[in-house]
This record gives sequence, structure tokens and C-alpha cells, in this order.
Amino acid sequence: MESIKNKSIEKWQPLKNEIFFTDLDNTIIFSYKHDIGIDKVNVEIYQGREVSYMTKKTYCLLKQVAKKMLLVPVTTRTIEQYNRIDLGLDVLPYALVCNGGVMLENGKENKRWYEQSLASVQSAKIELQKAFNLLEYDKRRIFELRFIRNLFVFTKCASPDAVVCKLKKHVDLRVVDVLNNHNKIYVVPRTLRKGESIKRLSRYIEGKKILAAGDSEFDISMLQAADIAFAPKQLADKYNLSKDFIVMPEKRPLSDEILEYIVKYLE
Repeated sequence: MESIKNKSIEKWQPLKNEIFFTDLDNTIIFSYKHDIGIDKVNVEIYQGREVSYMTKKTYCLLKQVAKKMLLVPVTTRTIEQYNRIDLGLDVLPYALVCNGGVMLENGKENKRWYEQSLASVQSAKIELQKAFNLLEYDKRRIFELRFIRNLFVFTKCASPDAVVCKLKKHVDLRVVDVLNNHNKIYVVPRTLRKGESIKRLSRYIEGKKILAAGDSEFDISMLQAADIAFAPKQLADKYNLSKDFIVMPEKRPLSDEILEYIVKYLE
């Protein structure tokens, strides 16, 4: 796959058959706790409450992008959590959930994909079990301990930074990643990184030009695997990624900035 990283933005000429892989939470949709202004659309209801929104501009722009290229969400959410989201689009041809360990094809789980994912994480089985055991008896844990689809470990903890530090001292970081999003703790096989997942899907549909967008450490491997990558300034600065990605200034909601940029260059 030809890389065009480090080339100027002006040199990007959109091609046919592009895929736009995008993270969801805090990239395209935002929690009710996140101020994205009053012009917003509810996209997720959980237990009778409105919990996630898109800006009205993103809601409209996403429809334009989905008509021009293949749109593929990539998320750590489970199938059930993903299905709570209504992006205002028809059922998408593909979605990667459980950090890419599960693939939905026209809304249905592709069983073969999942079997291959299970095989790919076998080399991390010992380290995942080690992390599970450590978290099971950690008094800072404030949520049940889950082994998501036998693919990765998830829970929530108080003092998450300290818990992450402890885990990193006891597991082999050549085999698994230890990540957190606020109080959420994840231990994920490196073979299940988002970057590996989007390369798998690109091969599955016989190779296309890849665009990707994400906002967190979870997304870095996906952004690095893309031909064109969009990242917020905060992420790029933290991990010194500015030379590799198209950096969004975050003067407005990230989703608006990314989608406006894509639509402009699709004209």
C-alpha cells in the first residue's frame, strides 16, 4: 500500500474506492458530558437516557461522506453497544467492533472473522490471564471484570493511572497493550490492535485506499496504517505525531473539522 504520509495536504487527490475507517466515541459521536453546543442530534439512548450526540453539521456531513466512500466504524464497543448507535445512515456494509475482533457485515456478525480473531490472540492468552488475575483482586476495581468475547480484558478502576502502571510492570508489553480511557482499563493483544484490524478488512475487500480518524492512544495503530490519517492536535502533540498525520486544530468539534476536510477534497 503506497503511503502518502508527510506529503502536503494540497497534494492529496482523492481516488475512487476509498475507505474511511473512523473511531466513534469522541471522534464522531460525543457523550452527553461533552459540550458540543446546542445544535446536536441524539444518536444513542441507553436505559431510557440520551447518552451520546453528534453535531447537526456532522450528522449532515457524514451522509455526504458515506455516499462518496465506504464508511467503516472501528470501535472497542461490543455488538450490543454499537447497535445502540443511530448515525442516521442505512445499515453499513462493514463495522469493526470489539477493537476489530468482531466484524459486522451488513449488520450481521461474520463468524469466520471472529474465529480468525480468536486464533490471532492465542499467543497473548498467558498475558491476558495474568492481567485478569491481577485485576480480579485489585481493591481499586469499581466494576465487574470482563473478558470481552475472549479477546481482551476490560474493567473500570479508581486511580486508573496507578492501575495501568502496575499492570505494565507485570505483563509482557511485547504481547499486549495496557490502555485506559479515564477509569476504563483495557488489556488488548497487540494482534488485536485497530491497525491490524483495518489492514485485515482492507485485504478482505481486496485493498482500497485508506483514510482513518481517531482521537486516542487506542487509535494510533489505525492512524499509522492509513494512507491519510486525521488526528486532533492534542493527540498529535502528546505522541509527537504531527509529521505523520493531518492534524485538526480542535477549534470546533473534532468530527466537524474532519468531515468538512474530507468533503472539501471530495468535491
